[in-house]
This record gives sequence, C-alpha cells and structure tokens, in this order.
Amino acid sequence: MIRNAIIYSVLLLAVSAAGSPAPEPVEKPHFSFYFDNPAYIDRADRILERTRRQLIDFLGDSLTVRPSIYMVERMDEFESLIGGRFPDWGAAAALPLRNIIVVKSPDKFNLGRPLYELLSHEYAHLALHARTGRFAPPRWFDEGLAMMVSAEWSWTDNLAMSRAAVFGRFIRLADIESMNRFNSGKAHQAYAQSYLAVQYLYREYDREAVNLFLDEIAAGASVDSALMASIGSNYSGFQREFDIYLTQRFNAASLFMDTIYLWIALAVVVIIGGILKMRSRKRYYAKWEKDEELHSTDFDYGDPDRPEETDDDEPWRS
Repeated sequence: MIRNAIIYSVLLLAVSAAGSPAPEPVEKPHFSFYFDNPAYIDRADRILERTRRQLIDFLGDSLTVRPSIYMVERMDEFESLIGGRFPDWGAAAALPLRNIIVVKSPDKFNLGRPLYELLSHEYAHLALHARTGRFAPPRWFDEGLAMMVSAEWSWTDNLAMSRAAVFGRFIRLADIESMNRFNSGKAHQAYAQSYLAVQYLYREYDREAVNLFLDEIAAGASVDSALMASIGSNYSGFQREFDIYLTQRFNAASLFMDTIYLWIALAVVVIIGGILKMRSRKRYYAKWEKDEELHSTDFDYGDPDRPEETDDDEPWRS
C-alpha cells in the first residue's frame, strides 16, 4: 500500500513537472493532430491534404506514412517536443525520425510567415525523408523541395540572387550541407539557391529523372552517382550547368530592376501614406468645424429679419 502510494506520488510529481498534459489526438484521414487550440485543426488539415497531393505528384510516392502534427502555445512545450532548444525566430520544425511536425500557435507567437507556408514546408521534409528512407537526400534538395511546395519564393529571394550574381558569390550546392553555420544573409541565399536548383532539375530533366535520382539516394548511392544515373552528369557537372543557368538569369540588369522595384514600392507606400494622412486631416477639420457650429456662443434671440437693429443677444437683461 505504501509502495503504491509512493509510486503514485512520483507519477503525480512527474506530470506536474511536465506541465499540462498533451491534448487528445484528433484523427483525420492522413494526419493526427495534437493542437492546444483545436480551432486550427480543420484549416491545418486542408493545408496538409493539398500539400500531400502535390508531393505525391512530385515524389511519385503514395505517402502512406501518417505524421503527427503538434501546435503548442508555450515555448517549453515546443522545446520539449523537438528535444532541445530552438532559435527564438524559429516557428516550426519537422523531425523525420519521429515523423512529427511541431508548430507554434499563432495565438501566442508571431510566426512571421503564413501558417500555410510553415505546414507545407515542414510536411515536405517528412515526405521526402519517408521517400528516401534511411539515406538522407542532399540538404539543397531537401530545402529546395520544401520551398517549392510551399510557394515561398519572393522578391527578396530574387534580390538576394541578383546580388550574389553581381558580386560572384554563388554558393556551391555541396556547401549548403553546412547551412546551419551560415549567417542570416548567406542562409537566405542558400535557401533561394536550393529552391532554384530543385526547380531547375524538374524543369530541365522532368519528374521521371528526379524520381530516379531519389530512387538512387534511397538505395544508398552517393549524390554524385545518383545524379549520373538520373541526368547523365556527375555532381561537378551538374554544378557547372546550374551555375550557367544562374548567371543567365541573375546579373547586373536584374539587380538594377529589382532595386528599381524597391524604390517604386517605397514611393507607392509614401504616396498612399500621404493620401491617407490628407484624408484623415480633412475628416478632422470637418469634424472640428461641425463642433464649432454646435458649440458656438454667438446666438441671436432677436428678429431674424432685422438682426442688427437691436442688441438682443441677451434678451433676459432687458
């Protein structure tokens, strides 16, 4: 009896130390959801189902693996689920070995990106790693596919690549494996280049070649061998042709145009701000004039047809 009481007390303390218990799972056809706020579940399921259809097409895989999706409202919950600390700016994480996605709740955190992008991006990581099994794909393909599926490319990525072209700072694809050690600017460029490399593979060599590449990776082949088997070029050869593509697409002219777009956008913002300020000022003056009319003390109680013939502003004094 005493022993049972001790065990119960230890368990109770463990639960208390761990914080509030995990929410009960909500099961959907292809996903299990553990959300602190269940109001987001249907929306998240729609996003992931749409992404799943895209990935089945891109990867030529049935994606039968069932991920668990967590949305948490506390940082300690987030770090507990991912198994360690995470950058403050990080909003979501995928853990392929555990087949889970953990995302911070929009109710409690500034995510910095739409929920659609976060969920699609992280699910792409899970799907790709399920596709290649025990052997990880190259980092540039992993990140590039995730960006392509989540449609993350923006004008800032274009600008980053134009700058890299002008200053001769393209990153070798093999070096992107060390992305975690890059500063923020270089990491931004690495993500952009990854996206372009995957997009280039699909456009130039089609889905069949890309999936042959992934088949080779899944079988344990090196990236060099997998590229040779799928597109007829080794790693260095693919790097050379990709560099040519980048220099043709991004150059001083593209940087100039991107910069022009920046100034145009700033000018538009200034103009819109000026218009809104002018409208606000006009509304204020109109309200001020109306208040003046309502609160005026210049009343005339005399004959309206001959208002100035008698001093009748204060008739009670006669």
